[in-house]
Amino acid sequence: MCSYRPRVADGELAHLRRALGAILIEGPKACGKTETASQVARTVIQFDKDDTARAQVSLDPDALFTGEPPILFDEWQLEPTIWNRVRRQVDDRHAKGEFILTGSSRPRDDASRHSGAGRFAVLRMRPMSLFESGHSNGSVSFAALLSGERQPGVGTHLTFTDLLKRIVVGGWPEIIDWAEEDARSWLNGYLDQIVETDIPAMGPRRNPRNLRRLLASLARSVGQPVKLSELARDVGGDAGPIAHETITGYIDALERLRLIDDSEAWRPHMRSRTRLRAAPVRYFVDPSLGPAALGIGSAELRADPRATGFHFEALAIRDLRIFAQPHRGTVESWRDSNGNDVDAIVSIRDNKWAAFEVKLNPRDVDAAAASLLRFAANVDRDRHGEPAALGVITSTGAAGRRDDGVHVIPVGCLGP
Repeated sequence: MCSYRPRVADGELAHLRRALGAILIEGPKACGKTETASQVARTVIQFDKDDTARAQVSLDPDALFTGEPPILFDEWQLEPTIWNRVRRQVDDRHAKGEFILTGSSRPRDDASRHSGAGRFAVLRMRPMSLFESGHSNGSVSFAALLSGERQPGVGTHLTFTDLLKRIVVGGWPEIIDWAEEDARSWLNGYLDQIVETDIPAMGPRRNPRNLRRLLASLARSVGQPVKLSELARDVGGDAGPIAHETITGYIDALERLRLIDDSEAWRPHMRSRTRLRAAPVRYFVDPSLGPAALGIGSAELRADPRATGFHFEALAIRDLRIFAQPHRGTVESWRDSNGNDVDAIVSIRDNKWAAFEVKLNPRDVDAAAASLLRFAANVDRDRHGEPAALGVITSTGAAGRRDDGVHVIPVGCLGP
């Protein structure tokens, strides 16, 4: 049994437990929700493993609340009526941080399930960042970037070969140290479970063959603003596009399982009148799901640098999301009708924002920095203020701040 590796979410959970009576931790299956919650829970009830506990929900629900708090209800969506019971307990106890719920899928809205406003906080978890898994030295602090601090010019120990493996293996705690071939087998089984068990259990029967085609289509679309209509055509192939209701149902199921993590469009006021694009940029919650859906490993990625660039971008975006979340930050994208784009806009509370380009090849840093500066100059500063940071995230080399003010950040140096 491996020892627990600290997560960025640990600090978020501690903060939320001081503020509200119950915390709902959401994230994809196997991302580490239960392990993180179990670090603070005194009583753990696992609905996916304990049939007695599931029976008690309807037969003797009060018995579930007699344990020492904090009480963890793991995979609560299997017994969704527990939500209202926890809500009532929060009202009755008037105490903070008494309950933690974890879920690998989001139930459909239910009129009988009351709002958790004022009682529940929601904490989103993803697979591990490179820093959390021990593959980034963390010498470039995301928080320090936002505050304008100069970062040390430290290099990364990660080689290009190392990064290819990290893309393929991903940030799943269970397999983080596994050999690539073993990890690929685990990921194949993970996707099989999603297609053959998890999605069918969520509602109307869906075509497993089309689901696999959709996963492959999303994998080919990583880092690109692909519309639902394009996905429908790709999935349908020679038979023609599948129905709009079908593709939206598939996407809804993947979203409820927290497997896709698209970047919505950032639409600021710009000084130019060029039209902005609104289509979301497609990402999985972890970069490993793309290669797994395509059946490829690091050897195939090495042979296709262009495709690898998109999957590398997915890795960097995942880490940015993890580091931005404690600051109440969101990661969005920006594109205009002239073909200009910025990979990641991090919007933080108090109208603070930062912009990042992601480039696999360090030779592309100069062009990316120039593009960021042009973009920043075109943002309406009266409305949005100065950027907190501009940065290019790349694969290898040393971290530092260029004379033009743009940070260069090897992904193996990025930390919270």
